[in-house]
Amino acid sequence: MTILAGVFFFQVTIALAGGSGCLKCHQPNHQERGACVSCHRGNSRTDRIEIAHHNLVPAKFAHFTMEASPVVKRGEKLVETSGCRRCHVTGAKGNRLATNLDKALVLARPQGLFDTIKRPVLFMPDFCFKEEHITELVNAILAGAARVEPEAGEIPLVIHFEDEKEAKENDFVSHCGTCHRVLTARFGGLGKGDIGPNLSGLFSEHYPGIYYDKEPWSSEGLKKWLKNPREVRKKTQMAPIRLTPDEFSRLLETVWGN
Repeated sequence: MTILAGVFFFQVTIALAGGSGCLKCHQPNHQERGACVSCHRGNSRTDRIEIAHHNLVPAKFAHFTMEASPVVKRGEKLVETSGCRRCHVTGAKGNRLATNLDKALVLARPQGLFDTIKRPVLFMPDFCFKEEHITELVNAILAGAARVEPEAGEIPLVIHFEDEKEAKENDFVSHCGTCHRVLTARFGGLGKGDIGPNLSGLFSEHYPGIYYDKEPWSSEGLKKWLKNPREVRKKTQMAPIRLTPDEFSRLLETVWGN
């Protein structure tokens, strides 16, 4: 499916929507691509602005409709280097710990995505992106969604962030949660710390650029790291964490188990 075909998935066709209504107020742009609504949504068959602009896609978020857009390319690089896929599925790749971003084309407004990245929700890392970079990310997310065929019958994902009883008995909360946070498939969000990195998706291929001794993280690597972090990285500020074999097993099952 091309990007344009993906755009047509959630809107009426160009022939039906027309486009002349938009040109009463706006100068024509990219006329070779068809009607205005093919990239910007909205309703070109009414003179009432509040209806005409319903779900309108501003120009800065419409780059995803153009093949080989440099804005999308830069956004896709940010998706990879920032580790968005450690929690999200985008472009049919990633971990399903949080919202499936391939649904964004139909269910979300681009400005809403922008605002969420700029002001992250609980357990979402704050990447401190500049606004231009957030715009590129949003375009990349929408472009990825447009390339993916919609899945029928997908089970809704429920994410819960607080359960006092579970938290009190949880080994991650007890031993790691003071400095770290993590989003888990079983227990939702755990931990309250921002001193250390967010550990969501640590063992996945999508975890960004942080490795144990130049290798992707594994259970054995994590065990050696917790025993004495400074043996692996001399300048790390993390102190050793002493865990019994049972505690370590429960930690793995809680945080990285299915």
